[in-house]
Amino acid sequence: MATKQTLREFQSYLAQRLVAAQTSGKTASWLAVQAGQARLLLPLSHAGEIFSWSGVQRVPYARDWFLGVANLRGGLFGVIDLGALLGGQPAGRHTESDLAQSRLLALNPVLETNSALLVDRLLGLRTMDSFAASNAPGADAPPYHGHVYTDADGSRWQEVNLQALSQHPVFLDIGAQSA
Repeated sequence: MATKQTLREFQSYLAQRLVAAQTSGKTASWLAVQAGQARLLLPLSHAGEIFSWSGVQRVPYARDWFLGVANLRGGLFGVIDLGALLGGQPAGRHTESDLAQSRLLALNPVLETNSALLVDRLLGLRTMDSFAASNAPGADAPPYHGHVYTDADGSRWQEVNLQALSQHPVFLDIGAQSA
């Protein structure tokens, strides 16, 4: 029960921050998350509801980053390990205590995919004012990569366009490749 209470408190905190940002004239642009070792910026307009880790039914013959399916508030969602999909280690690295700290971020229904992303940590909301510099994605970057931002501490943040990701062939092809 403590996890649900904490998640509700965090969602309430995020809602308060959004209202405060809108009334101050600064609109929060991104939900900041950590997935594996990567610090990522996910557009708020593409993000849906946030869930605690729940039982995921594994699916045979799927890619290692496709964790399976989960019942989230009565809907069936494919669960993707975002860090592994973007090139990090697959979910096998997660212990039960790690998973208890992680979150499932459902994609906004407007994207028309019943998918949820496993992220290791939620790091709050970010606006453009949160960053000191930005660089356009490199020519070899995937089409769902946006700018790379650097904050005042020198930490790098990769923007991920969830709409482009959800339509990308890599995201849509969950079947394991035969060796």
